[in-house]
Amino acid sequence: MTGQSSDSLILRSIYDEALEHGECYENLRSLCKDVGARLTGSAEAEMAVQWGKDLLTSYGFETRLQETPIPHWERGTLESGWYKDASGKTYKIKILALGSSIGTDGLMRAKAVLAHDIEHLKTLGEAGKLKDKIVVIDQPFDQKLINTFVAYGACWPIRGNGTSEAARYGAKAVLIRSLATPIDDHPHTGSMRYDEDVKQIPGAAISTQAAEELKAALKQGEVEISLEMDCRTYPEGISHNVIAEIKGSEFQDEIITIGGHLDSWDVGEGAHDDGAGIVHCIEAMRILNTRGIKLKRTLRVVLYMNEENGVYGAKTYADEAIKNGEKHVFALESDAGGHTPRGFSLDGPAERLELMQSFSALLYPYGLNELEKGYGGVDINRLKEPYEGITLIGFRPDSQRYFNYHHSEADVFETVNKRELELGSASIASIIYLMDRHW
Repeated sequence: MTGQSSDSLILRSIYDEALEHGECYENLRSLCKDVGARLTGSAEAEMAVQWGKDLLTSYGFETRLQETPIPHWERGTLESGWYKDASGKTYKIKILALGSSIGTDGLMRAKAVLAHDIEHLKTLGEAGKLKDKIVVIDQPFDQKLINTFVAYGACWPIRGNGTSEAARYGAKAVLIRSLATPIDDHPHTGSMRYDEDVKQIPGAAISTQAAEELKAALKQGEVEISLEMDCRTYPEGISHNVIAEIKGSEFQDEIITIGGHLDSWDVGEGAHDDGAGIVHCIEAMRILNTRGIKLKRTLRVVLYMNEENGVYGAKTYADEAIKNGEKHVFALESDAGGHTPRGFSLDGPAERLELMQSFSALLYPYGLNELEKGYGGVDINRLKEPYEGITLIGFRPDSQRYFNYHHSEADVFETVNKRELELGSASIASIIYLMDRHW
């Protein structure tokens, strides 16, 4: 039997196991419904650590916890917002504080000013138009872009940097248009950064629908916004990454890392972000083990703690790998949702990209057509600097629906399709097998 014929049969076995006997969908249900949202520092995040350890141990894998420092930010119980338009009519708006934001210290009121993006904000600031104002940054996704992650990346600066940029010009607070594809009434949260050289001011997200309404109101005249948030930051704490592995048959000292992040935001259930990635990778390891597919290298699953607002767990993992003298050859991350698999992106040497692309005929029947140079992932990217020349692979499912749910109350188990999730697990198991065999 030729090598490619043998590979084809192995891939068929992987997909048969995933689609006929898959366990990832039930595992995701348990993570979302039995544990729930898993903000770093919360009781639910710690419950998720135990959940992950128990599940991996139940499959017979050598499992351990890796201690890591973590940040601790809480949203609080009070988030209120409304605005009064030029006619004096009042409208309530739903808001979500951005991760790491300070609170408003009681009710905050100020006139609103509209900025289209960061560059427009700076222009307004230099003209003295932001002082003592609440800035509404209204940058929508570019709907012409086919890959919605590209649209997200273009808008990310309004969330990550917008609050500090507005503070430079004396603004009182910032409201951003949610980083989302559709027009709906679900605000989407996410992390933001405070620059050390400027005063900290509150930052929050409003829904795309609310952004449209506020923009229309501002065209008619003066708008006054009222906000109240009591979010706060506590001293750093301790949590854990969950790690399990299967030793390789030939090169046990060479490590393949796969994983996703165990934490989520505190709204929704973290189903697509990143519950899907967690169960994808656990299931890929289970499938390979159940089907007796031996890898030459050691396969390690890592459930990282704290990707959303600090990436502390990934940093700990990379630092300890170097400290312990481990040899990491490639890593894969699933953190793009549980939708239909489309392929993989690779960040690494040209010969590794060529190797991955050489599998195109084998992967084509399973819908994996996108095998291209690109980004690996936030957590595994921490391995790039200490391991020069490492290959980082990002799992790439269809992106069209992901930003309907991302970081919002809509990211719940019911939005995940069972078959699409199972196909994702099989896809990851397949690329791991192929890369390891032909490396």
